[in-house]
Amino acid sequence: MATEVTVPALGESITEATLGEWLKQPGDAVAADEPIASLETDKVSVEVPAPVAGVMGPHAVQPGDTVAVGAMIATIEAGDGAAPAKKEEKPAEAKPAEAAPANKPAETAGQQAPAAVEGDTPAALSPSVRRAVLEHGVDPATVKGTGKDGRITKDDVVAAAAKPAPSTSAPAPAEQVAPAATSAPSGRKEERVRMTRLRQTIAKRLKEAQNNAAILTTFNDCDMTAVMEARAKYKDLFEKKHGVRLGFMGFFVKAACMALKDVPSVNASIEGEEIVYHDYADISVAVSAPGGLVVPVVRDADQMSVAQVEKTIGDFGKRAKDGTLKMEEMKGGTFTISNGGVFGSLMSTPIINPPQSGVLGLHRIEDRAVVVDGQIVIRPMMYLALSYDHRLVDGREAVTFLVALKNAIEDPTRILIDL
Repeated sequence: MATEVTVPALGESITEATLGEWLKQPGDAVAADEPIASLETDKVSVEVPAPVAGVMGPHAVQPGDTVAVGAMIATIEAGDGAAPAKKEEKPAEAKPAEAAPANKPAETAGQQAPAAVEGDTPAALSPSVRRAVLEHGVDPATVKGTGKDGRITKDDVVAAAAKPAPSTSAPAPAEQVAPAATSAPSGRKEERVRMTRLRQTIAKRLKEAQNNAAILTTFNDCDMTAVMEARAKYKDLFEKKHGVRLGFMGFFVKAACMALKDVPSVNASIEGEEIVYHDYADISVAVSAPGGLVVPVVRDADQMSVAQVEKTIGDFGKRAKDGTLKMEEMKGGTFTISNGGVFGSLMSTPIINPPQSGVLGLHRIEDRAVVVDGQIVIRPMMYLALSYDHRLVDGREAVTFLVALKNAIEDPTRILIDL
C-alpha cells in the first residue's frame, strides 16, 4: 500500500514553494521522518520528511516545479528497499544485451540520470553545493559526484577546485574550436539559470520598497578607535568566558538600540493611515546565504547583553550558510542593520526592509587623516549610512539618530551607562 507524501505547512501566508531537489530517488529505502526532498520558499529552504518508512516511489514533480501546500509530490511504498537493490544488479549483468535497458526505461532514468542532472543543472544542486560552486568558480558539469546516486557534494566541488587542472589544457582547444565553427566566432558562452524562489522574492520586495516608500539616505562617519581598542584588549577574555568572538556587530546593535529610543520614529512603521511605534527593538541583521541575502531577527535586542547579541548573530550566520534558518526567525523586525564592510564596501545607500522605516549600513574601516583638537591625525574611520522612509522620518530625526549612534561607538562607555 502506497502512502502519499504531501507538501507540509510552510508558515503563515505561505501557500506554495519550489521543489529544490530530491534527496531520495525511486527505489531508495527511507526511514520515517527522514528528509526526502527540499523545498525553497520565499525565505528559507525546508526539508520534507518521510511520513512512514518504506521504499521511495515515483516522483510526481521535478526540481524547479512550483508546488502548493498539501499537494502530493511522491509516494512511499511498503517494503524495506531490498527489491530495488536487485533491480540495480540486473542492468549490470545484462550489460551486453542492449534490450534490457529498453524494456525498463523508468529504472534507468531513475538510477542513472541523477549524476548527469546534478552536474548539468545548477538548480538541482543542494544550497551548500551551489554556494561552493559559486565560491570556487567550478563548472558542476565537470565534477564527478561521490554522493548518493552520484550526487555532487560540497567536498567534490572543493576537491575539483584544488586540482591543478592539467587535463583541461589538452581538451580545451578541441572544446573551443567546435563551438566556434557552429556558433559565435568569438567563442563566448551564455548560461541561463532559473532564478531561485528566494532571489525572486528579494527582487520583488526591493522593488516594492522603492515604489512604495520615499527613501532617502543620510551619511556620517565614525572614529572606530575606542571600539577597536576595547575589542583588542578584551577579545581573548570575552571568548573564553562567553564562547564566542567579540566582534563589532554587538557594539553597533546596542548603540542602535539606544539611538532608537532617542528617535522612536526610526523604529516605527506605517500601516495604512496610522503610525505604529514600538517600545522594543527587534533588530533584523542582514546575513549572506547561498541563495541570497536573508534577514533573521534578533528579538528584544535592547534587553540583551553584547555577548548575547554576538551569540545570536553568530548562530544566524552559521545556519544561514547551512540553509537551516526557520521561517519564524525572519518574521517581524523593527529596524535593520546591514554590514557591507565585511565585503570591502566603502559607502552605499541601503534599501529599507518594508514595513520598517530605517536601515543602517555599515562599511569598511580604513585609516584616514582627520582633525582632532586642531591636529591632523590618522584614525580608523567608518562611513555610516542611514536610509529611511521620509514619509515618516524627517531629516532632523535621521541626523539625530546617526549622531547618537556615532557618539555611542566613539565612546563605548555610553553603552554601559545608557547615556
